[in-house]
Amino acid sequence: MEKQRETIPARSEIDKRYTWNLSKLFADEAGWEEGLRAFEGLLPGIERFKGRLGESAATLREGFDFMNTVGLLEERLGHYAQLRLSEDAGDSRNQDRFARFMAVASRAEALASYQTPEIQAIPDETMASYLSDDLLRDFVISLRKILRFKPHVLSASEERLLAMQAEASQTASKTFGALTDVDLEFGAIETPEGLKPLSQSSYSSFMINSDREIRKTAYFRFYEGFDRHKNTLASLYAGSVHLDLYRARVRNFPSARAAALFPDKVPETVYDNLVATVGNNLDTLHRYYELRRRVLGVDKLRLYDVYVPLVKDIKVTHGYEQAVDVVIPALKPLGDEYGEQLRAGLLGGWVDRFENKGKRSGAFSAGSFAGDPYILLNYKEDVLRDVFTLAHEGGHSMHSWYSVASNPFQHYNYTIFEAEVASTFNEELLAHFLLERAESRAMRAYLVGKEVDDIIATIYRQTMFAEFEHVAHRMVESGGTLTVESIRTEYGKLLRKYFGPEVAIEEVSDLEGLRIPHFYHAFYVYKYATGMSAAIALSRRVLSGGERERNDYLAFLRSGGSRYPLESLALAGVDMSSPAPIQAALDTFREKVHALEDLL
Repeated sequence: MEKQRETIPARSEIDKRYTWNLSKLFADEAGWEEGLRAFEGLLPGIERFKGRLGESAATLREGFDFMNTVGLLEERLGHYAQLRLSEDAGDSRNQDRFARFMAVASRAEALASYQTPEIQAIPDETMASYLSDDLLRDFVISLRKILRFKPHVLSASEERLLAMQAEASQTASKTFGALTDVDLEFGAIETPEGLKPLSQSSYSSFMINSDREIRKTAYFRFYEGFDRHKNTLASLYAGSVHLDLYRARVRNFPSARAAALFPDKVPETVYDNLVATVGNNLDTLHRYYELRRRVLGVDKLRLYDVYVPLVKDIKVTHGYEQAVDVVIPALKPLGDEYGEQLRAGLLGGWVDRFENKGKRSGAFSAGSFAGDPYILLNYKEDVLRDVFTLAHEGGHSMHSWYSVASNPFQHYNYTIFEAEVASTFNEELLAHFLLERAESRAMRAYLVGKEVDDIIATIYRQTMFAEFEHVAHRMVESGGTLTVESIRTEYGKLLRKYFGPEVAIEEVSDLEGLRIPHFYHAFYVYKYATGMSAAIALSRRVLSGGERERNDYLAFLRSGGSRYPLESLALAGVDMSSPAPIQAALDTFREKVHALEDLL
């Protein structure tokens, strides 16, 4: 009898109860179309303030208020279009909607490009009087941030030219997404339950399968897909890096990395501290891989062996609602308001839960001022990591919820550096909760192993990605070229460095350097590692503390974009300008590896 082939459902086959409710953004597509027309109608008003922003505090305030009106509508339109594209990138209507929004948004950005140079041209004495004027009190933070960019802002005409490139500059990233999320086909894998489709989303499920042959087949089949398109992928990534370098040079930054870190006011030493500290602690990682080899009973550990749970015969399954019932009690240290609001959102329209054909892989949270803080998942009930992903994305969404509730539109939006703290903090609380309730030694070992794997994924692995990004950009900045060969060579060196001599690196493994979507948002991934390090410190502070420590943390969530990230984290209780939190997190990793050795 032929085994039934499992297929990924089309978007139309997903029950509406399991999809997000975007009505707070727009009630329907007709409402979005009306909003787009209204947005276009606002564009001529942008030029009304050209050459006038320095006239008086009143004129400057009027200009800011008008741009808030434009910005609020633009954000609603953009979030709706982006979320619809994320739910099904293969739907031409979603592609068309997003493209039309970007066309109008690019025009708005070009029309408004005079504003920052014009504000920066206001004489210092006049600006000092504006900063002390009650009329501009709500915009002092925005003004100070604008003034900080003064050495890196061009003339109004040059800014307009750069703004006009906004849509075209997304080509590499959009093409990468279309290729890897929609066009790439990986086929299906034979399993005891029948043929199962291999995709970007299901790949992680195959990598934790207890059958080594299934893992091996899925691993090589997956990279065969990328191998068929390696030249296209290398060309896309090289184009993205060249664009990063172009943007940095025209804005008078010494490097692409310096340009990327400047908006958050994060010194490059923070990045270097991370890479150096992790590099000095690779011995524990290599020790763990040797432990993994022994427990799995293989002669040589391979890259398709590094994710499968080390504790056998423990089946952990959570339906989506069951996962919510686990996550909410785990977050009780954050208070009733936090838990009640998050539960209502997770069950009431914030979340697009399950995989469908054309849906973006992975997970994200997308907060906005007018809408709910929406969450995209590709939830699978047999993957414990997906319960942690739910807690993780819930952390992002509650960060957005508190930020919107506590700040005006002009500075509610927090940085990614801070966001990765709020999300990973929730994962830390969930791990603590589950460990306290583990009913057997085997379950405890399973959970400690999960914690170990999470630190590897979030600190070690993201630091490896961060090191690669720095290497790739420096190659181009020094006159070198990014080709299939050079990318694979440099990425291969890092694979051998991080996995150590006891792990076999396959011939196709360095193709991984061509498939990481975050590389198209340069110098982003290091924030996962710094975020987890801060989250470990802050979660221990809250768990061992009381109301004061909880309130300090909630104040951090409420701060939004009112402070720079190192400042807001210092107020919450952790100094990320120092390598100490990184080292403390890696010390925790060492303790967890020793505990796992004892438990196994």
